[in-house]
Amino acid sequence: MSQGNWDSQPKRTAAPDLQAEKLNATQAPNASDRQFSGGKPVEHTLQRQLKARHITMISIGGVIGTANGGPIGLLLGYITMGTICYSVMISLGEIVSFLPIPGGHIKLAERFVDPAFSFAMGWNYWYNCAAAVLINFWEPSSKVNNATWITICLLVAVGINLLGAGAYGEAEFIFASIKVVTIVGLIILGVVLDLGGGPNHDRLGFRYWKTPGPFVQYKDISGAEGQFLGWWAVMTQAAFSFIGTEITAIAAGEAKNPRKNLPKAIKRVYIRILSFYIGGVTVIGLLVPSSNPDLKLTSGNAAASPFVIAIKNAGIKGLPSVINAALLTSAWSNASSDLYASSRALYGLAVSGNAPKIFKKTNRNGLPYPAILFCAMFALLAYMGINTGSGKVFGWFSTMTAIAGLMTWFGISITYIRFYHGFKLQGLDRSKLPYASPLQPYAAYYAATASWLVCLFSGWQVFLKGRWDTATFVTNYMAFALFPVLYIVWKIKTRAPIVHTADMDFVSGLDAIEAETYDEPPPKNKWEAIWALLVSARQCPDPFQSN
Repeated sequence: MSQGNWDSQPKRTAAPDLQAEKLNATQAPNASDRQFSGGKPVEHTLQRQLKARHITMISIGGVIGTANGGPIGLLLGYITMGTICYSVMISLGEIVSFLPIPGGHIKLAERFVDPAFSFAMGWNYWYNCAAAVLINFWEPSSKVNNATWITICLLVAVGINLLGAGAYGEAEFIFASIKVVTIVGLIILGVVLDLGGGPNHDRLGFRYWKTPGPFVQYKDISGAEGQFLGWWAVMTQAAFSFIGTEITAIAAGEAKNPRKNLPKAIKRVYIRILSFYIGGVTVIGLLVPSSNPDLKLTSGNAAASPFVIAIKNAGIKGLPSVINAALLTSAWSNASSDLYASSRALYGLAVSGNAPKIFKKTNRNGLPYPAILFCAMFALLAYMGINTGSGKVFGWFSTMTAIAGLMTWFGISITYIRFYHGFKLQGLDRSKLPYASPLQPYAAYYAATASWLVCLFSGWQVFLKGRWDTATFVTNYMAFALFPVLYIVWKIKTRAPIVHTADMDFVSGLDAIEAETYDEPPPKNKWEAIWALLVSARQCPDPFQSN
């Protein structure tokens, strides 16, 4: 985007000297490696080391399950959550494609809402990612019941992150490629098994849609009410599957050619949602009955993969072992991604002055090693998973992570709504943005409302007569209450005003970003084009886990 597109912008009352800032950005030998704050470049910040193929493969993770809702309830739950996720991602994509700055949506919230909102959003997101790091280490341990695997996973994930963003991108590309191939293969295999192509030649068809039925009566509540509540119970579970796509914003500050690469990833989010999630849960609903006891977490061990259950039932030997081998790479991928996201979130908080200064320290290569090491410490809690009965605790953590993630989506949506109205008020043209969705601002309003409502009613079951459960109430509503509490406390402490739309800063740092923009070479052949389309789906469900 040329600077001429901004000639109509009104002057901000408290703006820094933009001409001096542009001069600094242009003359700086490594302008993209500097963080702009009040027009002054700061040395030793994050560096752009993530290539296009890294960006399209980062954060391929999530979980799927069938224990609640039944096959139709599960499918409807994932479709609903998919629409929310898509709305969030096109909102986020528009802002980060325009301003791919270190700190991602945390810094953008400070720029377009207010510092207190950024503080609440940043710490909520950090908590979300830190808890996810714990969960990703916990999952494999609950299957093998051996602390050795936790240690191996911890060393690999921390080692990858300490090698820098470039090494993280390469490792994630490899892990994610394995995961994409695996989930596509399992979906195809699932269709074959459903049609009777397995060793037992049992044609399943829609058998499990009839018995035990398309919907699950939640907690034995009869009638349409029980079916509706069973579907709603899937919502938080589905949220846990989708949470993590917003890592695009965190990676934007270290992405090469972000103006070109980020829109590509955002535009193809719908492929991931339709192909991997909707396609995956549809196949799972055909293969495994919702009443299968192996899908439950309350037995003390993490639930088995629905695909593994179906493969065993079909009489296929050896393949479950191959899937278990892929499980290890899946755990490394998820843990490495969440450690990356949590450390960058903490770095963004420190840059904004909302976390101790030590966490904004980086080495010469732009690695925020204090933040990485601090976040990695939380993975040590995963050793609790070797105890019998840890499955229920794992469920609590996954619920808290899902709620915190939904509140992050709420914050992203509010930030976009403010961005949209400020952009419009200042007379700027959205059609000149690197990425702009025709569904806005309605998609952002929908995402903000829907994510908030899912959080509000996530623990509704505890309010049913005779069904109060303190643990369920706390795990569902603690993270929900954390966001407004953080906002109010920081608002009272700082008394920082909300950023007025007329004063929003749409200029600072643009020259440095534009200097990093160039045309990507087209695919060399049709196979490269197909692969690029596939991996740009960004995130696929984890075929090994069930929630």
